[in-house]
Amino acid sequence: MDIKDIQNLIKFVSKAEVSEVKYKTKDFEITIKTPLAGSEVSYAQPAVYHTAPQPAAAPAPSQAAVPVAEKQEAASDDSKYVTIKSPMIGTFYRKPSPDKDVFINVGDEVSNGKVVCVIEAMKLFNQIESEVSGKIVKILVDDATPVEYDQPLFLVDPS
Repeated sequence: MDIKDIQNLIKFVSKAEVSEVKYKTKDFEITIKTPLAGSEVSYAQPAVYHTAPQPAAAPAPSQAAVPVAEKQEAASDDSKYVTIKSPMIGTFYRKPSPDKDVFINVGDEVSNGKVVCVIEAMKLFNQIESEVSGKIVKILVDDATPVEYDQPLFLVDPS
């Protein structure tokens, strides 16, 4: 194989968009490696993606101003309630098992020590008990969703 054959083989490999070619004869062997053209395209796509959200981000602050005001009003209303918080990181469940009823609903009365939910952590299901007595006003977490340590789970009206 002469130099022109090798150059033609290199051109062929680059046009074929393959990453590696091995050519072997009785007394000659050559391996040609190139980066895939597909990988170059995938690097170019994020640049386009990053430019797209910028126009969408401009209206977001004006839309976010209204919910912030509503949240501040809700926070002032919620100040009279006691919060039951998660004592651990895990997955929040309102039922002891999928075929059972929920532990507690909005409007139900709870007493100190009553189980209000289960949090699964590392395949262990931990029953979470209420530390206050009162009426459940709001459930702040959806069933089967992850929760963080000290994340509010329930609002209780102690009166």
